[in-house]
Amino acid sequence: MTLHFMLKGMAIGFSIAAPVGPIGVLCIRRSLAEGRLIGFATGLGAATADAAYGGVAGFGLTAVSSFLVGQRLWLSFLGGLFLCYLGARTFTSKLGGQAAEARRSGVLSAYMTTLFLTLTNPMTILSFVAVFAGFGLGATPDYLTAGALVTGVFIGSALWWLLLSNGVAPFQARISSGWMRTVNRVSGGVIFVFGLYSLSTVFFR
Repeated sequence: MTLHFMLKGMAIGFSIAAPVGPIGVLCIRRSLAEGRLIGFATGLGAATADAAYGGVAGFGLTAVSSFLVGQRLWLSFLGGLFLCYLGARTFTSKLGGQAAEARRSGVLSAYMTTLFLTLTNPMTILSFVAVFAGFGLGATPDYLTAGALVTGVFIGSALWWLLLSNGVAPFQARISSGWMRTVNRVSGGVIFVFGLYSLSTVFFR
């Protein structure tokens, strides 16, 4: 039974991670510029945040979820600003400095970046609340079932990021400096637009 719910959680985690958003763009760009390990670490930060929010919903931590949803404007503001910063930095990054930047920032920095970005989207909790309610987990959840689902969510999300980073990384050696410059500018612009959209939800409600 536990394995059954873990498999369902894996499907949920995979489907949540798969749509291309700012984290996906960041993962692709970093995999191309800095290698598969940095790309995977980028996605793993998002997977951890998804699992954390899934845990809040699954284990019935209503006080925590209510607080985070209540602070969603501030969190969206911080997340939007950070996305704009990342977008601008990516757009203007110098090709020669990318390898040095990767060595300096490292895996932990790549992981923490997307952990922060995903945690600043507390509306994710509402998605997990609906999912867990669909499995019959309410105010008094079955903790074993909830734990299996949350674990599955993390594994499924991590699996997607593993596939994406490893699928993109082989092109790193084949891409020319001109194309890499284009990748930086396109991905930086896309990330910046996502940041502006996040800010617009704060100021134009």
